[in-house]
Amino acid sequence: MRGLLLCCLVALATCQNVRYELGLNPKKTYEYKYEGTVNFGLGMPNLAESGLRMTCKVKIIGVSAQTFVLQVSDLAFEDFNGFPGKNGFNASPKLTQRIAAQLVKPFMFSYASGHVSDIRAAAEISDTVVNIVRGILGFFQVTVKTTQKIYDLEEVGIHGKCPSNYVTEENLETKDMTITQVVDVNVCKEKAAIYRGMATAVLDKVSKQRGESVISTVRYVYTVKPTAEGGLITRAHGLERQHFSPFNVKGGSFKMQAMKDMVLLGVTDTPRAVTYGPMESKGNLVYKFVSGEVNVPIMMQNLDDPVPKAVELIKHLAEANKYNIDSATTEDTIKLYQLLRVMPYEGLETMWRQFAGNEEHRRWFLDMIVEVSDARILKFLEIRFQAGDLTATEALQTLLLSINHLNAIPELVEMAKMFLNLPFSKSSVYLWHTVVLSYGSLVYKHCAYYTPCPVNAVQPLLDLALESLRNGNEEDMVLALKALGNAGHPGSIKTIMRFLPGVAATPVDLPPRVLSAAVQSMRLIAARDPHSVQEVTVSLFLQKNLPTEIRMLAIMILFDTKPPMALVSTVTTHLLEEKDLHVVSFAYSYLRSFARSNTPENQFLSTACNVAVKILAPKYGRLSYHYSKAMRMDWFNDDFLIGTAAEVFMLRSATNILPTEIMTKGKFFFIGRILQLMELGIRADGLKDLFAAGIPGFSFSDIQSLFNVLQNWEILPNDKPVLSAYSRASGQEWFFADMSKEFIQDIIRAVSPSAGKESPLWATIENLQRGISWHWTKPFLIFEARYFQATTLGLPLEISKYYETVNGITVNAKAAVNPPLTERLGQLLNSDISLETDGFVGFTKDFWVFYGINTELFQCGSEFKSKMPIAIPWKFTTKVNVREKKFELDLPSVKTELEMFAIRSNVYAVTRNIEEPALAKMTPIIPVASDANHEVVHMDPTVVRPESDEFLAPNTWHPRAKMCAESNIYGAGLCVESELRREYYHEEYPLYYFLGYTQVAVKVVPAQAIKAVDKIHFEVNAAPSRQPMSTRQLLETLRRLSKEATQRVRLSSESASSVRGSPNGPPDYLMEDLNSTPEAVFNIKAFAMSGNQKPEGYDAAVYYTPEPNIQNAQLIVSQVGEDTNWKMCVDTILHAHTEAKAHIRWGAECQSYEMSMRGATAHLPGSKPTLKAKVHWTRIPETMAEIGRRIESYIPGMAFLLGFSQQHERNVRQEISASVVAASADSVDVKIKFPGYTVYRQAIPVPLPPASILGFQHNITTTAIDSLGRA
Repeated sequence: MRGLLLCCLVALATCQNVRYELGLNPKKTYEYKYEGTVNFGLGMPNLAESGLRMTCKVKIIGVSAQTFVLQVSDLAFEDFNGFPGKNGFNASPKLTQRIAAQLVKPFMFSYASGHVSDIRAAAEISDTVVNIVRGILGFFQVTVKTTQKIYDLEEVGIHGKCPSNYVTEENLETKDMTITQVVDVNVCKEKAAIYRGMATAVLDKVSKQRGESVISTVRYVYTVKPTAEGGLITRAHGLERQHFSPFNVKGGSFKMQAMKDMVLLGVTDTPRAVTYGPMESKGNLVYKFVSGEVNVPIMMQNLDDPVPKAVELIKHLAEANKYNIDSATTEDTIKLYQLLRVMPYEGLETMWRQFAGNEEHRRWFLDMIVEVSDARILKFLEIRFQAGDLTATEALQTLLLSINHLNAIPELVEMAKMFLNLPFSKSSVYLWHTVVLSYGSLVYKHCAYYTPCPVNAVQPLLDLALESLRNGNEEDMVLALKALGNAGHPGSIKTIMRFLPGVAATPVDLPPRVLSAAVQSMRLIAARDPHSVQEVTVSLFLQKNLPTEIRMLAIMILFDTKPPMALVSTVTTHLLEEKDLHVVSFAYSYLRSFARSNTPENQFLSTACNVAVKILAPKYGRLSYHYSKAMRMDWFNDDFLIGTAAEVFMLRSATNILPTEIMTKGKFFFIGRILQLMELGIRADGLKDLFAAGIPGFSFSDIQSLFNVLQNWEILPNDKPVLSAYSRASGQEWFFADMSKEFIQDIIRAVSPSAGKESPLWATIENLQRGISWHWTKPFLIFEARYFQATTLGLPLEISKYYETVNGITVNAKAAVNPPLTERLGQLLNSDISLETDGFVGFTKDFWVFYGINTELFQCGSEFKSKMPIAIPWKFTTKVNVREKKFELDLPSVKTELEMFAIRSNVYAVTRNIEEPALAKMTPIIPVASDANHEVVHMDPTVVRPESDEFLAPNTWHPRAKMCAESNIYGAGLCVESELRREYYHEEYPLYYFLGYTQVAVKVVPAQAIKAVDKIHFEVNAAPSRQPMSTRQLLETLRRLSKEATQRVRLSSESASSVRGSPNGPPDYLMEDLNSTPEAVFNIKAFAMSGNQKPEGYDAAVYYTPEPNIQNAQLIVSQVGEDTNWKMCVDTILHAHTEAKAHIRWGAECQSYEMSMRGATAHLPGSKPTLKAKVHWTRIPETMAEIGRRIESYIPGMAFLLGFSQQHERNVRQEISASVVAASADSVDVKIKFPGYTVYRQAIPVPLPPASILGFQHNITTTAIDSLGRA
């Protein structure tokens, strides 16, 4: 009995010492079997996938109470590329050996209460291998609570600091505990994820509410055995799933599945203490990213000894693209970028010394080195600027791209400041502009990654702005403000305010050009500090003494801040009391555009604007287009998470007929980000002043006044630009220029007929006579956008987009002038000029999207790849005689097929490893039959395909088409070829639209000709005319004719009856010397020439028959050749002010087919102004009739969408007519009659009163156009 009691007491004590909280015995060695697998695909049957698998044995050896060593043995790496169920994993012994060389070395870590920290390893161990160890150690990062079955924690793991949900369950028989942990990696506070190349693509938080492009789930399941030392993991399973789509994951996605398993093999006593070599800390369990610039995900090459490889590659690219763009080589530019990024700075200098003396190689090198996005490129440019061995143009292009592609880390931002102080930077105006603007762009990217952004980054620009304000230098003020606008630094708002009246601490009086730059410099701050920008812009808007354009710009920037309902209401209230209709019109049109917006960024703003428009519409809803306008159109699709927006701003003022400023903007919305597209703007300061001063009380009927103003442009001040223009890309201004009066004078002097040998045009003509040969190429990485994220295996997941273009142009030309120039350019007008030329213009664009694992050792994933070449070669001879108005052009016949445009794309499952880069595998995700897999010919990597067509599912779609239009006269044709290969699944809409092989090509092809074609000859002959006159003489003549015509119209109106009775009334005085018999005034020939044989082709002649108050013209097109009588006859009649007619006949002697068109206006006393049009056909070809029937079938639906009503009735057969009636001062009635029905709509609002339009047109016509047309 006592013995039994003792046993029970011992058992009870033992149970109390058993714990589930994880712990390891420092005197034990634990051996596990580990396996990690990752695969990428669509998760659909019969589609190719790629993957990796790593297996090994892991020993955890105790060193001290909280210090343990991890050792890996029996490592094996395998890759998969093919079709699940058909292909299997393949061993990669060389890669295994390379990884094992580091992975088998000991890794030390601290461990206590289920938490891993302070991982240490030898210094030579790479971060990639340490990350794999993190993936293994992640299994030991578990928090066990025995007091709760379900609990939530926020803890550190390989994905960062993320929330975890735990569920525990105890097996009552075995006493083992099953722990399920779900990690929400989508909402981590310190997520192990980074973006590259997306600083200017603004995050759109509202778009996230409509869908996601990436969704991840992570789950771990542990089996924990209780022991006296603590819980012991006997089995663990981890599963991470991710869905990615370039669109919305709800509409289909690529899948990533990372799975790892660990099983306990045994626990043994550690025989003796082991000593290890020196180690350094590698950080905690959170994934550590490797510098990704070198690891390009879309290719893999041996990067040893990069300099000679890069040298040979530049020579190869230059040679292959020396005349045209060789599309087969354009992908090598990415290889060259990678080699340049990995080489030391000394290698760049070595290449520069080798290439500097060769113009072609030098240009390629400078174009490619811009992608070395670290301190090496800054050092290289610094030395070039100091040595002055770059031209200003070379420096501008290289610096612009280098700074904009630079990693915006603090050290490089500080280093880039030096260019603001180098003397060479100011050697050219445009180079200086580029230096300052580019630095502003660098600050903007820096602030995108570092928040709050330090003021010292933008301080040089603040100093530049304040210095220009003190000096009163207008050009420097504009430049500094534009650079601050690029920087978008919230700390610059106080400096910008010093330039703005009413908000500056001290009064300022600056030109509108400077004020415009100051207001627009807040455009990017609007998103970062909206409250401050709202205060400034509203203050500017409320200052009614400011120039109109500045107040309108303030409204534009205000809405960039996405103001709340209350602020929109405030603006609306003030607009109701506003007296300046330009400000009202601009604001109202902008509000109305936002009210219709569908993009996520305006989801709340559109509601506020909708209310504002309803308040303002009764008072301002009919303002005409004479006033300033802001127009916006946008579109967004929730299935694709893609949208576009376009904005046009036209700023006017009451004192000028010309717009003060015109701006256009574009935006592209994709996967939750907003990319600003190309933006253009023009300011017409000089022209505005010219027209304002020269035409007081301007009337469009006074054409003589217009001529006076154009002649007086020389009175403009020399120090004020006539025109200013700028361009922005991705929201960053990269170029602006002013066109001065002196610049215009130089152009006029250079092209003046009286110009002599001092003209640059003279030198150009001399060079052409000697013969010129010019070639230019421009490779350019348009964008490199990358996203990196940790996976549970410790491997980096990457989503990348690469867009590269190689542009090229080649021109060879030689001219002859007979008689040659001797004194002045005007002699060209009496010479025969001939030109022989050949050349090429085109580009090839390569686009990749990669989704997969990317390290410096191996890659696997899914890859979309497309190539779009455009090639336009030419070779022709032309002859021109200005005096005889004769132009000839000879083209060679088409002998070979020419592909002018093509786009090819496919999606692949890819695997690569650095030990065997030449054996990379790329398998089209959608299986193809061997006879149709012609795109594989261009792929070096191995392609895996199924052994038979049994994998082709019934839902395969494989259309092919070829359409050609050929001419047997010219022996040439134009063909469009297309081929698609798709596998479609309803649950994968709309992703499957883009998955599969795509090929579209447009080709010029030789065709079977009637006769052998030697060349194709075009000829244009115009009627002879008087000796040409200068621009000033032309203006004087037109003004004189205008005066005479005006006087004669007045005389005719005073004696109207005599005019009607006389066939030679006053309006016809200017015609009295012209021959009234019809003669060809214009002749065009297009012939296929065949030796001495009669040419084949077409001959077109235009005839003009003048009559009082009527303009008659005829066009006759005849086919030239044997046994042909095809002709087309077109008769047109224009009655002054009232009616226009056209009668078209074609076929054999113009007799086979016939149709006519008529348009007329009418405004009789007591009736409403009316515009009528009619198309009638007697006989037309069946193909035209079929096209007409197809178009007509869409009319009722389109009419309904546009608010038209429909009435079924029998109208005139073979006729369509329409009428537009001015129903009121601001609306029209429209009626369109088809043979079987009529559609109509009444009271359609129009921005301009129709009666005013008719009167306006009638006024212009009677005073000038009628007379000048006859003159």
